[in-house]
Amino acid sequence: MAPSLEELDPRLLWKHFAKILTIPHCSGHEKPLGDYVLSVAASLGLPAKRDKVGNVLVSKPATPGREGAVGVVLQGHLDMVCEKNSGTAHDFGKDPIVPEIKGEWVYARGTTLGADNGIGLAAALAVLEDKALVHGPLEALFTVDEETGLTGANKIQKGFIAGRMLLNLDSEDEGTFTIGCAGGADSTLVLPLARKKTASKNLYTLHVHGFRGGHSGLDINQGRGNAVKLLARLLAQGQAAAKFELVSLAGGSKHNAIPREAVAVLACPPVQVRTMTAAFKKAFDKIKTEYKAVEPGAAYTLTETAGKDFALTQDCQRILIDFLLALPHGVIAMHPEIPGLTETSTNLAIVKTGKAAFEVLCSTRSSVASALEATRGVIQSVCALAGAKADFHGGYPGWMPNLDSELLKKLKELYARTFGKEAEVVAVHAGLECGIIGEKFPGMDMISFGPTLKNPHSPEEHVHIGSVEKFYKFLTAAVDGLSS
Repeated sequence: MAPSLEELDPRLLWKHFAKILTIPHCSGHEKPLGDYVLSVAASLGLPAKRDKVGNVLVSKPATPGREGAVGVVLQGHLDMVCEKNSGTAHDFGKDPIVPEIKGEWVYARGTTLGADNGIGLAAALAVLEDKALVHGPLEALFTVDEETGLTGANKIQKGFIAGRMLLNLDSEDEGTFTIGCAGGADSTLVLPLARKKTASKNLYTLHVHGFRGGHSGLDINQGRGNAVKLLARLLAQGQAAAKFELVSLAGGSKHNAIPREAVAVLACPPVQVRTMTAAFKKAFDKIKTEYKAVEPGAAYTLTETAGKDFALTQDCQRILIDFLLALPHGVIAMHPEIPGLTETSTNLAIVKTGKAAFEVLCSTRSSVASALEATRGVIQSVCALAGAKADFHGGYPGWMPNLDSELLKKLKELYARTFGKEAEVVAVHAGLECGIIGEKFPGMDMISFGPTLKNPHSPEEHVHIGSVEKFYKFLTAAVDGLSS
């Protein structure tokens, strides 16, 4: 029989993670988990506070004799990306995440696990609880709404934290120190729709599903399929062979997740159904061949749907499909100096159809501010050609790597001393709160590290058990070593 989470080592960390899994904490709904953090602090007799937006800070006084050490901040985010497979019955507002131990990994049953960033939170709580640790002044900062807009970090007020070294516990490859990240910004695109005056019958639902999705920063260079883009491709090839009418199109659910599923509702006269069905099969067979190495579960279904609805005009239908085909998605440029690092990318993240407008959300990232703006310029040009309006949201800054960091030097020495090998030093194509915190608290020395975590932001998310043990062993060595 597989062990329960509470039987894994380190016990304190897994105890808190198991509890975190029972508390709903999707982005924007982190208060119950913040309440749990405050209850842990109260039970330990530690000072704690919560700001107006919901960020929580817990302080732990230094071990006697270490009071003069520079203060260290352990930092992670309270929210998780809530994604589930279409066949999974799960209410993220009330149902606990169900963990499953499979060999050396912990998964969740049909949903995201929330190890991003639940393991980091659990590690910080374990450090607060662990009475055997030797350390200087410690603070644990738990921020809200990291996944949808870095809101918590953006709204931290001056003076909320006192430490001058920050250990961000939100990285996903044990043995790796992250010292820089990309900046990013979202764009909302609105395309006006024209519909026919008479309602169409003989409706069909075209559902593209089974794609892996994943993190729109960390996984964007893996060549995975975007279900929205591929649904648009099916429709484009289908309308070249058969006459049908598009009623609606929807797909994606998070700005920072590659869409795994997308659905279109179509109206098709009976005499065209066989031709339409054959066209979709032929088009999807090509997609399956192209993506066979990275998307073995890719599939589609075409099912008859009861009712009738007002379809788009044929001109509007063509414009909408062309609009989706033309919008950029994926890697725009690789970093010219750091092998394997994506420099600029964009994610066609969410689409939805209203009665009079079609809305698209794109999420763009880059470690070069001008390249980010240039990519948004391409999006603007596609909108201009299609007759759509683009609203460019304010973004978040990147985190410029500092290879001369004293904290980096100390942690590299500590890692080598602890494990007998060097840690890898990298920058990542994802948004970390360090960029914002560094701007708000000039001079803050920062490093990000964590356990090995695969496929965050998708129901394939899983965390390596042995790496969690190594991660916590190093974290405790770090809070000791940085205070000596």
